Amino acid sequence: MNVLALNCGSSSVKFRLLAVDPGTTAAAARALAGGAIQRLGPEARSTFERDGRAEETHEPIADHADAVGRVLGWLGKGHEDIDAVGHRVVHGGARFTGPTRIDDAVIEAVEGLEQLAPLHNRPSLAGIRACRAALKPAVPMVAVFDTAFHALLPERAAHYAIPWELARRHGIRRFGFHGISYAWAAARAAALLGRAADDVRLVVLHLGNGASAAAIRDGVSVDTSMGLTPLEGLVMGTRSGDVDPALIGYLVRAEGASVAEVEAWLNERSGLVGLAGGSGDVRDLLARERDDARARLALEVFCHRARKYLGAYLAVLEGADAVVFTGGIGTHQPEIRRRVAGGFDWCGLTLDDDRNAATLGEGVISAGRSTIGALVIVADEERIIAHETAACLSRAGA
Repeated sequence: MNVLALNCGSSSVKFRLLAVDPGTTAAAARALAGGAIQRLGPEARSTFERDGRAEETHEPIADHADAVGRVLGWLGKGHEDIDAVGHRVVHGGARFTGPTRIDDAVIEAVEGLEQLAPLHNRPSLAGIRACRAALKPAVPMVAVFDTAFHALLPERAAHYAIPWELARRHGIRRFGFHGISYAWAAARAAALLGRAADDVRLVVLHLGNGASAAAIRDGVSVDTSMGLTPLEGLVMGTRSGDVDPALIGYLVRAEGASVAEVEAWLNERSGLVGLAGGSGDVRDLLARERDDARARLALEVFCHRARKYLGAYLAVLEGADAVVFTGGIGTHQPEIRRRVAGGFDWCGLTLDDDRNAATLGEGVISAGRSTIGALVIVADEERIIAHETAACLSRAGA
C-alpha cells in the first residue's frame, strides 16, 4: 500500500510517500518520494525528492491548502500512486486514542478541539480538506493523533489537582503531545539497545521549536511534560512552558488585557524568543551568547528546564536504560545535549564528549562506562503516520 503521510505544522508541510506493508514494522516502509514546504507565505521554500532527484524552489505559497495542492501536483496529476493518506493531528482529546479513518464526524470532532491546540489542529484540518477536494473519494484518509501515544498515562500523571467536578464537566486532564515522535524514538532506541520495545525504560527529550519530555516504560508513556495543551512543560521557541497559573490573571489585571491576549503572549511571544529578543533559533543564540546576556540567559533557562525534567523522569522510572535526544535541536546541537545531560554521572549517565560532538544523526553518545545509555534518534514521524494508516485500514478491511 502506498501511503502519503502529511505532517502539517503551523507554517510548514512535511510529506512522504511510502510503500507500506501493514504486517511489518514502520522502519521497513520504503520511501518513494518526499519533501517539505517551509515558511508558508511570500517567502516559502519548497524541496521535493523522488527517484534520487531533488529540486528546490522559492516562490510564494499562500497557505496549507495551496501547499497540499503543490504536493499532490508534484506527486502526479492523476495521483494514481496514492492508495491512502495519513494525516498527523496533534490533539485528539479523550475520544481519539488510536488512528481513525476520517469522515465528516471525525472532522467535526477535531474542529471542536481547535481551542486546545489552535496552532496545530487548524493546519491539519486544512490539509485534510485540501486532500478531500483534490483526491477521489475512493482514496481513504486516516488521522494519526499525537495524543494517542499518551492515552494510557496513569491516573497520577493524567490528573490536575483541581476540583473534581470541574475536571469531569469539561474533560480536563493531561493529554501529552509529540506522541508520534515518541513512538518512533522508542522503537529505534530499543533497536539500538538490542532490546524489545516492551522491555526498556527511556527518558526521551524531544527538543525543537516545540519541546517536551516523556518517561516511557515498556513502550508505554507513564509521564510527559505537555498537558491539556502543548503549552505546558519545557521552554520552547515561542512558548513559555511551565509558569505559575496565577500569572495569567496577574497580567490580565496589570496590562488590561484579555485572557485570550495573555494566552497568545504565552504561546507566540514567549520562550526563547521572549527571553532573548529577536531570533529564537538555538543556532543564532549559541552564536550570540558570548556577547549577548539575553541570548545567554535564554539558553540557560532552556537547558535548566530540560535538566529538571530529565532528573524528574529518571526518578519516575526509578532509573532508565537510556536517555534519548530527538527533534531538530536534540539531533543537531551537541552543545545543548552536553548542557542538558552533562553532570549526571552520579546516577550512572555519562556522555562521551567526542561521540557527542561528532553525532549529528542517529548514534550512541554515552561513554563506555555509563550504565545509562545516551542516544540520538532522528525524528521520522512520517514513517509512523504511514504505518499506522496502513494498519488502521488493514484492520478495517479497506
